[in-house]
Amino acid sequence: MKTDLMGLSITPQALLYIGLDVAIALVLLIVMRWVFGLWTRVDGTDQLSGKDNFAFGISVASSLMALSIVLWSAAEKASSGDYLAQSLQMLVYGVVGILLIKVGRFAHDRLVLDELDKREQILNRNVSIALVDGASAIAVAIMLRSILLWTQGFDIHSGIALISGFIVALAVMLLITRLMERRFAQDNQNDSMQDVLVGGQVALAIQHGGLLLGTAFSVSAASQLLEYHPTAYVSNLLSWLVLAMLFTLLTIALAWIAKRLVLPGINMVREVDHQHNVGLASIEMALTIGMALLLLGLVS
Repeated sequence: MKTDLMGLSITPQALLYIGLDVAIALVLLIVMRWVFGLWTRVDGTDQLSGKDNFAFGISVASSLMALSIVLWSAAEKASSGDYLAQSLQMLVYGVVGILLIKVGRFAHDRLVLDELDKREQILNRNVSIALVDGASAIAVAIMLRSILLWTQGFDIHSGIALISGFIVALAVMLLITRLMERRFAQDNQNDSMQDVLVGGQVALAIQHGGLLLGTAFSVSAASQLLEYHPTAYVSNLLSWLVLAMLFTLLTIALAWIAKRLVLPGINMVREVDHQHNVGLASIEMALTIGMALLLLGLVS
């Protein structure tokens, strides 16, 4: 039996496997929440509703959002005529996505935000750290999406390409963070950006989070110009790195120009770094992400 809906032919078998995919997605979201609880080693329910820990909630929400982005990509990526094979791909990509998101967060903690204990800060209700943590998780998921859609097939070669792109994504995030830290130190008498974030500077967290998300969309734009070669592992890695950095630096330059045109006469260093102006930091975040999305649209 076949049903026509909005011009689309839907069979009972198709509906069955769509339901299976939705069930897989829901189970994976539960698993992500469980994995987050294992990482923090605390009672998540108590943190969220008993202690009303907003920072913990932001961190959990970003994990769920990141996984949802990966599942969206997995559902779009699955292209087998066999519905059961599609569901299997959805499950595999979802599990791999959970692992890579956690690895990305671990790497971000140990390599990028290496001067602080993120877990301790979040449990101590530090919203600034939670915002940066959330932005990094979602940024990793956006970059994973671009890599998933870039690869072809469902084999060992696509897996290696996924890992290669993931390494490049982390490298770009690390480099961009170090550049921002250097800029911050130059403008603030050698103060440490990470120390200021520990102090609860929300405006700086929003500014930095916008840069991380802009970087993610810049890497996604770079993927539009890369041709996938299944066995060219080194070439794929170097091409990703060069184009990702090029598009990220171009995004930063365009965002700098946009800020000068949209916010003329405003000293962003004074407003964000010194006066903690959350409103202007939000505008800067929007402009950075906006320029990255513009580049993504132009090359798509």
